[in-house]
Amino acid sequence: MFSRLFRPHKRPLESLSEQEVLALAISSEEDDGRIYLAYADALREQFPNSARVFEDMAEEESRHRQMLIDRHVRRFGNRIPLIRREHVRDFPERKPDWLVGTMPIGKAREQAEAMEDAAHRFYLAAAARSEDAETRKLLGDLAIAEKAHETLARRLGEEHTPDAVKDAESETARRQFVLTYVQPGLAGLMDGSVSTLAPIFAAAFATGDTWQTFLVGLSASVGAGISMGFTEAAHDDGRISGRGSPVKRGLASGIMTAIGGLGHALPYLIPHFALATGIAIAVVFIELWAIAFIQNRYMETPFLRAAFQVVLGGGLVLAAGVLIGNA
Repeated sequence: MFSRLFRPHKRPLESLSEQEVLALAISSEEDDGRIYLAYADALREQFPNSARVFEDMAEEESRHRQMLIDRHVRRFGNRIPLIRREHVRDFPERKPDWLVGTMPIGKAREQAEAMEDAAHRFYLAAAARSEDAETRKLLGDLAIAEKAHETLARRLGEEHTPDAVKDAESETARRQFVLTYVQPGLAGLMDGSVSTLAPIFAAAFATGDTWQTFLVGLSASVGAGISMGFTEAAHDDGRISGRGSPVKRGLASGIMTAIGGLGHALPYLIPHFALATGIAIAVVFIELWAIAFIQNRYMETPFLRAAFQVVLGGGLVLAAGVLIGNA
Protein backbone atom coordinates (compact mmCIF):
# COMPACT_ATOMS: atom_id res chain seq x y z
CA MET A 1 0.00 0.00 0.00
CA PHE A 2 2.72 2.47 1.04
CA SER A 3 4.80 1.55 -2.00
CA ARG A 4 1.88 2.67 -4.17
CA LEU A 5 1.59 5.97 -2.34
CA PHE A 6 5.28 6.80 -2.62
CA ARG A 7 5.95 5.31 -6.05
CA PRO A 8 6.80 8.10 -8.51
CA HIS A 9 4.14 8.77 -11.12
CA LYS A 10 6.66 9.71 -13.81
CA ARG A 11 9.71 7.89 -15.07
CA PRO A 12 13.06 9.52 -15.79
CA LEU A 13 14.09 9.58 -19.43
CA GLU A 14 17.14 7.47 -18.57
CA SER A 15 14.90 4.55 -17.57
CA LEU A 16 13.21 4.26 -20.97
CA SER A 17 14.14 1.51 -23.37
CA GLU A 18 15.00 2.29 -26.95
CA GLN A 19 11.53 1.18 -28.04
CA GLU A 20 9.91 3.43 -25.43
CA VAL A 21 12.05 6.37 -26.56
CA LEU A 22 10.83 5.89 -30.12
CA ALA A 23 7.24 5.59 -28.88
CA LEU A 24 7.64 8.79 -26.84
CA ALA A 25 9.06 10.61 -29.86
CA ILE A 26 6.17 9.44 -32.04
CA SER A 27 3.52 10.64 -29.58
CA SER A 28 5.36 13.94 -29.03
CA GLU A 29 5.55 14.69 -32.74
CA GLU A 30 1.84 13.90 -33.02
CA ASP A 31 1.01 16.20 -30.08
CA ASP A 32 3.08 19.06 -31.51
CA GLY A 33 1.45 18.68 -34.90
CA ARG A 34 -2.01 18.86 -33.35
CA ILE A 35 -1.03 21.95 -31.36
CA TYR A 36 0.19 23.71 -34.49
CA LEU A 37 -3.08 22.86 -36.24
CA ALA A 38 -4.96 24.24 -33.22
CA TYR A 39 -2.99 27.48 -33.61
CA ALA A 40 -3.82 27.53 -37.31
CA ASP A 41 -7.53 26.97 -36.70
CA ALA A 42 -7.66 29.71 -34.07
CA LEU A 43 -5.78 32.21 -36.22
CA ARG A 44 -7.25 31.44 -39.65
CA GLU A 45 -10.13 33.91 -39.55
CA GLN A 46 -8.19 36.96 -38.39
CA PHE A 47 -4.61 36.01 -39.32
CA PRO A 48 -4.73 33.77 -42.42
CA ASN A 49 -1.05 34.21 -43.25
CA SER A 50 0.12 33.17 -39.80
CA ALA A 51 -2.30 30.24 -39.95
CA ARG A 52 -0.41 29.00 -43.01
CA VAL A 53 2.83 29.17 -40.99
CA PHE A 54 1.48 26.78 -38.39
CA GLU A 55 -0.04 24.50 -41.01
CA ASP A 56 3.42 24.15 -42.58
CA MET A 57 4.91 23.42 -39.15
CA ALA A 58 2.27 20.74 -38.53
CA GLU A 59 3.20 19.16 -41.85
CA GLU A 60 6.86 19.07 -40.76
CA GLU A 61 5.90 17.31 -37.53
CA SER A 62 3.83 14.79 -39.50
CA ARG A 63 6.87 13.91 -41.64
CA HIS A 64 9.02 13.44 -38.54
CA ARG A 65 6.36 11.24 -36.98
CA GLN A 66 6.21 9.02 -40.06
CA MET A 67 10.00 8.61 -40.09
CA LEU A 68 9.90 7.50 -36.46
CA ILE A 69 7.03 5.08 -37.08
CA ASP A 70 8.87 3.53 -40.02
CA ARG A 71 11.94 3.03 -37.86
CA HIS A 72 9.90 1.49 -35.05
CA VAL A 73 8.23 -0.95 -37.44
CA ARG A 74 11.58 -2.08 -38.84
CA ARG A 75 13.20 -2.38 -35.41
CA PHE A 76 10.39 -3.51 -33.08
CA GLY A 77 7.31 -4.30 -35.16
CA ASN A 78 3.87 -2.74 -35.50
CA ARG A 79 2.89 -2.50 -31.83
CA ILE A 80 3.93 0.87 -30.45
CA PRO A 81 3.91 1.18 -26.63
CA LEU A 82 1.62 3.79 -25.13
CA ILE A 83 3.94 6.35 -23.57
CA ARG A 84 3.43 10.09 -23.67
CA ARG A 85 5.26 13.19 -22.49
CA GLU A 86 3.15 13.38 -19.31
CA HIS A 87 4.51 9.95 -18.31
CA VAL A 88 8.14 11.15 -18.33
CA ARG A 89 9.82 13.25 -15.67
CA ASP A 90 11.16 16.68 -16.71
CA PHE A 91 9.70 16.33 -20.18
CA PRO A 92 8.24 19.67 -21.39
CA GLU A 93 4.45 19.60 -21.16
CA ARG A 94 2.08 21.01 -23.75
CA LYS A 95 -1.10 22.97 -23.15
CA PRO A 96 -4.38 21.44 -24.42
CA ASP A 97 -5.99 22.67 -27.61
CA TRP A 98 -8.66 24.72 -25.86
CA LEU A 99 -5.97 26.81 -24.16
CA VAL A 100 -3.55 27.26 -27.04
CA GLY A 101 -6.43 28.23 -29.30
CA THR A 102 -6.94 31.43 -27.27
CA MET A 103 -3.27 32.39 -27.09
CA PRO A 104 -2.27 35.79 -28.59
CA ILE A 105 -0.53 35.56 -31.94
CA GLY A 106 2.84 36.80 -30.66
CA LYS A 107 2.76 34.33 -27.80
CA ALA A 108 1.87 31.54 -30.22
CA ARG A 109 4.97 32.24 -32.31
CA GLU A 110 7.18 32.30 -29.21
CA GLN A 111 5.66 29.06 -27.97
CA ALA A 112 6.30 27.38 -31.33
CA GLU A 113 10.00 28.21 -31.17
CA ALA A 114 10.19 26.98 -27.55
CA MET A 115 8.56 23.70 -28.61
CA GLU A 116 11.13 23.17 -31.37
CA ASP A 117 13.99 23.91 -28.95
CA ALA A 118 12.64 21.40 -26.41
CA ALA A 119 12.32 18.76 -29.15
CA HIS A 120 15.92 19.41 -30.19
CA ARG A 121 17.19 18.81 -26.65
CA PHE A 122 15.08 15.66 -26.30
CA TYR A 123 16.46 14.13 -29.50
CA LEU A 124 20.02 14.94 -28.46
CA ALA A 125 19.54 13.12 -25.14
CA ALA A 126 17.76 10.19 -26.81
CA ALA A 127 20.40 9.80 -29.52
CA ALA A 128 23.18 9.78 -26.92
CA ARG A 129 21.56 6.80 -25.19
CA SER A 130 20.70 4.76 -28.27
CA GLU A 131 22.87 1.72 -28.94
CA ASP A 132 21.43 0.89 -32.36
CA ALA A 133 23.35 2.67 -35.10
CA GLU A 134 20.39 3.32 -37.40
CA THR A 135 18.14 4.53 -34.59
CA ARG A 136 20.94 6.72 -33.26
CA LYS A 137 21.40 8.24 -36.71
CA LEU A 138 17.67 8.90 -37.06
CA LEU A 139 17.45 10.58 -33.67
CA GLY A 140 20.56 12.61 -34.39
CA ASP A 141 19.17 13.71 -37.75
CA LEU A 142 15.93 14.77 -36.06
CA ALA A 143 17.89 16.71 -33.45
CA ILE A 144 19.63 18.60 -36.24
CA ALA A 145 16.31 19.14 -38.00
CA GLU A 146 14.65 20.45 -34.83
CA LYS A 147 17.59 22.79 -34.21
CA ALA A 148 17.11 24.12 -37.71
CA HIS A 149 13.37 24.38 -37.01
CA GLU A 150 13.94 26.30 -33.78
CA THR A 151 13.46 29.43 -35.86
CA LEU A 152 10.97 27.79 -38.20
CA ALA A 153 8.17 30.06 -37.07
CA ARG A 154 10.34 33.05 -37.91
CA ARG A 155 11.58 31.62 -41.21
CA LEU A 156 8.14 30.59 -42.37
CA GLY A 157 6.86 33.92 -41.13
CA GLU A 158 9.23 35.67 -43.52
CA GLU A 159 7.70 33.63 -46.34
CA HIS A 160 4.03 33.83 -45.40
CA THR A 161 3.90 36.92 -43.18
CA PRO A 162 6.12 39.72 -44.49
CA ASP A 163 6.50 42.88 -42.45
CA ALA A 164 3.46 44.56 -43.98
CA VAL A 165 1.27 41.56 -43.15
CA LYS A 166 2.72 41.31 -39.63
CA ASP A 167 2.00 44.98 -39.04
CA ALA A 168 -1.58 44.48 -40.19
CA GLU A 169 -1.95 41.40 -37.97
CA SER A 170 -0.49 43.25 -34.99
CA GLU A 171 -2.96 46.07 -35.52
CA THR A 172 -5.81 43.54 -35.74
CA ALA A 173 -4.63 41.90 -32.51
CA ARG A 174 -4.42 45.30 -30.79
CA ARG A 175 -7.89 46.23 -31.99
CA GLN A 176 -9.28 42.93 -30.68
CA PHE A 177 -7.61 43.51 -27.31
CA VAL A 178 -9.17 46.97 -27.10
CA LEU A 179 -12.63 45.70 -28.06
CA THR A 180 -12.58 42.70 -25.72
CA TYR A 181 -10.81 44.07 -22.65
CA VAL A 182 -10.05 47.79 -22.75
CA GLN A 183 -13.37 49.16 -23.96
CA PRO A 184 -15.63 47.24 -21.54
CA GLY A 185 -13.10 47.64 -18.73
CA LEU A 186 -12.93 51.39 -19.33
CA ALA A 187 -16.72 51.66 -19.40
CA GLY A 188 -16.84 49.75 -16.11
CA LEU A 189 -14.14 51.89 -14.49
CA MET A 190 -15.94 55.06 -15.54
CA ASP A 191 -19.27 53.78 -14.27
CA GLY A 192 -17.83 52.53 -11.00
CA SER A 193 -15.76 55.64 -10.36
CA VAL A 194 -18.41 58.19 -11.29
CA SER A 195 -21.80 56.65 -10.55
CA THR A 196 -20.88 55.65 -6.99
CA LEU A 197 -19.61 59.13 -6.08
CA ALA A 198 -23.05 60.53 -5.29
CA PRO A 199 -24.28 57.75 -2.96
CA ILE A 200 -20.94 57.39 -1.15
CA PHE A 201 -20.37 61.09 -0.46
CA ALA A 202 -24.07 61.70 0.20
CA ALA A 203 -23.93 58.97 2.85
CA ALA A 204 -20.68 60.36 4.22
CA PHE A 205 -21.92 63.93 4.73
CA ALA A 206 -25.41 62.87 5.78
CA THR A 207 -24.28 60.49 8.51
CA GLY A 208 -20.73 61.52 9.37
CA ASP A 209 -20.21 57.81 10.12
CA THR A 210 -17.24 56.24 8.30
CA TRP A 211 -18.42 52.64 8.82
CA GLN A 212 -21.90 53.31 7.47
CA THR A 213 -20.38 55.15 4.54
CA PHE A 214 -18.09 52.22 3.81
CA LEU A 215 -21.04 49.81 3.81
CA VAL A 216 -22.93 52.07 1.39
CA GLY A 217 -19.85 52.26 -0.85
CA LEU A 218 -19.24 48.51 -0.68
CA SER A 219 -22.82 47.65 -1.59
CA ALA A 220 -22.93 50.25 -4.37
CA SER A 221 -19.62 49.05 -5.86
CA VAL A 222 -20.38 45.34 -5.73
CA GLY A 223 -23.94 45.84 -6.98
CA ALA A 224 -22.77 48.05 -9.86
CA GLY A 225 -20.04 45.54 -10.76
CA ILE A 226 -22.49 42.65 -10.94
CA SER A 227 -24.98 44.72 -12.94
CA MET A 228 -22.39 46.03 -15.42
CA GLY A 229 -20.82 42.59 -15.84
CA PHE A 230 -24.09 40.87 -16.67
CA THR A 231 -25.22 43.73 -18.90
CA GLU A 232 -22.00 43.66 -20.93
CA ALA A 233 -22.08 39.86 -21.30
CA ALA A 234 -25.77 39.67 -22.17
CA HIS A 235 -26.27 42.52 -24.63
CA ASP A 236 -23.78 41.34 -27.29
CA ASP A 237 -22.48 37.82 -27.97
CA GLY A 238 -19.65 39.26 -30.09
CA ARG A 239 -20.41 37.23 -33.23
CA ILE A 240 -21.58 40.13 -35.37
CA SER A 241 -19.78 43.00 -33.65
CA GLY A 242 -16.48 41.08 -33.43
CA ARG A 243 -15.96 42.32 -29.87
CA GLY A 244 -14.88 38.92 -28.60
CA SER A 245 -16.07 36.59 -25.87
CA PRO A 246 -19.02 37.96 -23.86
CA VAL A 247 -17.65 36.25 -20.73
CA LYS A 248 -14.29 38.02 -21.02
CA ARG A 249 -15.97 41.34 -21.71
CA GLY A 250 -18.39 40.84 -18.82
CA LEU A 251 -15.58 40.03 -16.40
CA ALA A 252 -13.53 43.03 -17.55
CA SER A 253 -16.48 45.38 -17.17
CA GLY A 254 -17.74 43.96 -13.86
CA ILE A 255 -14.35 43.80 -12.15
CA MET A 256 -13.32 47.31 -13.22
CA THR A 257 -16.70 48.70 -12.15
CA ALA A 258 -16.27 47.26 -8.68
CA ILE A 259 -12.68 48.51 -8.48
CA GLY A 260 -13.77 52.00 -9.53
CA GLY A 261 -16.29 52.22 -6.70
CA LEU A 262 -14.18 50.51 -4.05
CA GLY A 263 -11.30 52.92 -4.67
CA HIS A 264 -13.05 55.75 -2.85
CA ALA A 265 -15.10 53.53 -0.52
CA LEU A 266 -12.13 51.79 1.13
CA PRO A 267 -10.74 54.99 2.74
CA TYR A 268 -13.84 55.04 4.96
CA LEU A 269 -12.44 52.06 6.81
CA ILE A 270 -10.40 54.77 8.55
CA PRO A 271 -12.44 55.80 11.60
CA HIS A 272 -11.42 59.49 11.41
CA PHE A 273 -14.06 61.13 9.16
CA ALA A 274 -12.07 64.13 7.91
CA LEU A 275 -8.99 62.04 7.10
CA ALA A 276 -11.05 59.33 5.38
CA THR A 277 -12.94 61.91 3.31
CA GLY A 278 -9.76 63.70 2.28
CA ILE A 279 -8.15 60.45 1.12
CA ALA A 280 -11.36 59.40 -0.69
CA ILE A 281 -11.46 62.70 -2.61
CA ALA A 282 -7.80 62.30 -3.56
CA VAL A 283 -8.49 58.77 -4.78
CA VAL A 284 -11.39 60.05 -6.87
CA PHE A 285 -9.14 62.45 -8.77
CA ILE A 286 -6.51 59.71 -9.27
CA GLU A 287 -9.23 57.46 -10.71
CA LEU A 288 -10.48 60.20 -13.03
CA TRP A 289 -6.98 60.97 -14.32
CA ALA A 290 -6.39 57.22 -14.82
CA ILE A 291 -9.54 57.06 -16.94
CA ALA A 292 -8.33 59.99 -19.02
CA PHE A 293 -4.94 58.30 -19.50
CA ILE A 294 -6.54 55.04 -20.66
CA GLN A 295 -8.77 56.91 -23.07
CA ASN A 296 -5.74 58.67 -24.50
CA ARG A 297 -3.55 55.54 -24.58
CA TYR A 298 -5.96 53.02 -26.08
CA MET A 299 -8.92 54.95 -27.49
CA GLU A 300 -6.73 57.70 -29.01
CA THR A 301 -8.81 60.44 -27.39
CA PRO A 302 -6.79 63.67 -27.00
CA PHE A 303 -5.63 63.73 -23.39
CA LEU A 304 -6.82 67.24 -22.55
CA ARG A 305 -10.27 66.57 -23.98
CA ALA A 306 -10.52 63.25 -22.16
CA ALA A 307 -9.35 64.85 -18.91
CA PHE A 308 -11.80 67.72 -19.25
CA GLN A 309 -14.75 65.40 -19.92
CA VAL A 310 -13.94 62.94 -17.15
CA VAL A 311 -12.92 65.44 -14.48
CA LEU A 312 -15.87 67.71 -15.26
CA GLY A 313 -18.36 64.84 -15.12
CA GLY A 314 -16.82 63.36 -12.00
CA GLY A 315 -16.64 66.72 -10.31
CA LEU A 316 -20.32 67.40 -10.98
CA VAL A 317 -21.37 64.03 -9.55
CA LEU A 318 -19.11 64.53 -6.52
CA ALA A 319 -20.60 67.96 -5.90
CA ALA A 320 -24.10 66.53 -6.23
CA GLY A 321 -23.34 63.90 -3.61
CA VAL A 322 -21.89 66.46 -1.18
CA LEU A 323 -24.85 68.83 -1.64
CA ILE A 324 -27.40 66.05 -1.19
CA GLY A 325 -25.56 64.77 1.87
CA ASN A 326 -25.59 68.23 3.47
CA ALA A 327 -29.25 68.89 2.65
